[in-house]
Amino acid sequence: MELEIGVVRAGDASGLKVSRLCLGMMSFGDTSRRQWHLREDEAEPIVGQAVEASVTFFDTADMYDGGASEEVTGRLLAKLFSRRDEYVLSTKVYYPTGPAQNDRGLSRKHLLSAINASLKRLGTDYVDLYQVHRWDDETPIEETMTALHDIVRAGKARYIGASSMYAWQFAKADSIARAAGQTRFVSMQNHYNLAYREEEREMIPLCRDLDVGINPYSPLARGSLTRPRNHERDARTVRAANDPLAESRYGDGDLDIVDAVTAVAEERHLPSPNTVLLGELGARRPAPVPPRNRNGRDASSGIPTYEHHADCIIP
Repeated sequence: MELEIGVVRAGDASGLKVSRLCLGMMSFGDTSRRQWHLREDEAEPIVGQAVEASVTFFDTADMYDGGASEEVTGRLLAKLFSRRDEYVLSTKVYYPTGPAQNDRGLSRKHLLSAINASLKRLGTDYVDLYQVHRWDDETPIEETMTALHDIVRAGKARYIGASSMYAWQFAKADSIARAAGQTRFVSMQNHYNLAYREEEREMIPLCRDLDVGINPYSPLARGSLTRPRNHERDARTVRAANDPLAESRYGDGDLDIVDAVTAVAEERHLPSPNTVLLGELGARRPAPVPPRNRNGRDASSGIPTYEHHADCIIP
């Protein structure tokens, strides 16, 4: 079953239109930081294939590869699109981008500096979606929301969003912005897949109540859910053999999920478990990008869609 990409709204809290697929740009940039990251020339065919398939939504962050991901993202999108308005560009802020004490977090000082630095690396005048990468316990949320509102008013970001945090924190940020008549979050980029479904308890129902779009990352559990139970260690991909975060988050206990997904794929005559995993998170609105191998080939040939929670997936 092939997925029709199409164009949809990125959640009911805004009028922003995005492609049903979003391409995550985290692994493009500096190969010295991760063995499985790709150089710009290696990334170009992958991004090019996404553009040819009508993908117009791209996500990165200021801390990915020390800023190199933003630089590669900006250059490739400028090369592959004729006009800036043809694509939707998202980046994130929070994690350290330098050695100084204010080179991190969500303080007004850092946010105003960080957006300027991101725009410079991206080679653009604005981002369509500016997301806080995490919650900052050391900065009053009132300060953060006011600074984000000012960034939007200055024309440097069209919309704002957030990433992984507790539901009460997201609700607090929204209520403060609403009470002050300020710009509110329109999206939540959360950690959500078949191995990690805690988001279904509070965050996803909250976002649905607020009409906030949901664009989960790691839909394949960093690849852990795509490898069969009897997968040989020596046959693992470069990333699987060099991804300590995946090893800390996912383990042998998830293999039962892989067995179940494989059975569904066989029953539906689908080419691989990837199609089931991605389709499980796909929704009436945005759905996942098919994962790519280092050579740029699709790791799955079709994606089924089901009625579920996610608005957009960031592999």
